[in-house]
Amino acid sequence: MTTVAMPPVLDKKADLAGPGVSTYEEVAKILPDNYAPLLDRKETQKATAAVKRYIEDGLCRELNLFRVEVPLIVTEESGVNDYLDRDGSRTPVSFPCGLGIEPRLRAQVVQAATKWKRLALKQFDCEVGEGIVTDMRAVRKDYFLDHDHSSYVDQWDWEKVITAADRNLVTLETTVKAIWKVIKGAEEFALKEFPKLASSKYPRLPDELVFLHAEEILEMYPDLPRKQRETAILQKYPAVFIIGIGWVLEDGYPHEMRAADYDDWVTPTVSKSGKPMHGLNGDILVWNPVTRRRHELSSMGIRVTKETLVQQLEISGQTDFLKLPYHQAILNDKIPLSIGGGIGQSRTVMYLLRTAHLGEVSSTVWPKQLKEICAAKNIHVIE
Repeated sequence: MTTVAMPPVLDKKADLAGPGVSTYEEVAKILPDNYAPLLDRKETQKATAAVKRYIEDGLCRELNLFRVEVPLIVTEESGVNDYLDRDGSRTPVSFPCGLGIEPRLRAQVVQAATKWKRLALKQFDCEVGEGIVTDMRAVRKDYFLDHDHSSYVDQWDWEKVITAADRNLVTLETTVKAIWKVIKGAEEFALKEFPKLASSKYPRLPDELVFLHAEEILEMYPDLPRKQRETAILQKYPAVFIIGIGWVLEDGYPHEMRAADYDDWVTPTVSKSGKPMHGLNGDILVWNPVTRRRHELSSMGIRVTKETLVQQLEISGQTDFLKLPYHQAILNDKIPLSIGGGIGQSRTVMYLLRTAHLGEVSSTVWPKQLKEICAAKNIHVIE
C-alpha cells in the first residue's frame, strides 16, 4: 500500500463530527487525476443493481433478517428521528403535513431509521435471534457535499433482537464478522459478474477485519485528531472495526460524536490486552485505493438499555428526550433489547465498483463547483 503523507495536525475538537473535508479545493485534491472508470455508465448501473441485491440477500441469510418497509417521513413528537450527532448541528427537514386537520402534523424527513427499527422489532413480533432489514432512504441537508457524502442517503438499516446475556463484545464482533463475510462475498460476486473490475491497481479486501478500540488507536497516535488517526491505522490495516465510538477517551474527546439514545457507548468493557474500555458499538472502515482515503462502510452497535439510555442522555445534556414515546418505550421495557446498524448502500457500491465519486452510483443534487471538478477529472456524476 502506498503511504499517504499526513496533513498538518488539526484541532481535535473540530474533528469530532462531519466528513473531515470542508472546501472544494480539498475535494479537488482528493479526486484522482487521470481517472478512468473500470465500467462504462450502463455497466455501472447494472452492476450497482446486482451488487445491491446480493448484499441485501446476504444480510438476510447471515443475520437471520427479513425485509420490511421503512418510513421516509415521521412525526416530530414520536422522537424516532435521528439527530446523528449530539451537538445539534444536523437538523431534519421539517414541514406541516395533512390538509383539513388542525393542528397539522409536524412531519420530518428521516435522517436515519435507527430508532424506528427498534420499535419495529416489536411491531413485527420478532423473536430473539431474528431481525429486520430495510432499504432506508433519508435526507441529511447539513452535510458538506464532497466525494462520498451527499444529502441523499441510502442504507441497509437492520436491527435484531438479542438477550441481556448477548450484550457483550463477543456478540458485537461475531455480528461484524458476519457482515464482513457478506461484503467480501459481494466483492467476489462483482468481480465474477463484471470481470473489468479486476485491476492490478486496486487490491482486494482482506479476508478479515482488524478489531481495535478507539482508545487503542489513540494510544498509537496520541497527537492526531480522529480523521488522521483513522488514516494512519488504515495504512497499517486496510480494513478495521473501531470499537467504542462516543465515549470520552483519555485525551478528553470522544473518537467521534455519537447520538446518545441508540448505540451503547457507555458500558464498561475490557480490551483483549486487559485494559478497561467503554462501548458496545463501532464503525467498519476500509482504505479506498481510488481516492486514497479512509472510507466508512458501516456504523453499528448493541443498543442502549433503560439504564444506559439515561446515563448517556445525562452525559449529552438531553434528558428532555426521555419524555418522548420512543424513549418511554425503552424505559418501560416495551421494546426488546437489540443490536443494529446501517450499511451505506452507495458508499459500499462505490467502493466495490472502484468509482471515484458517490455520484457515479447514486443520483442526487450536487453543487456546480463540485460537478465542474468532476467533469475536469473524467468523473461522470449522474444528473
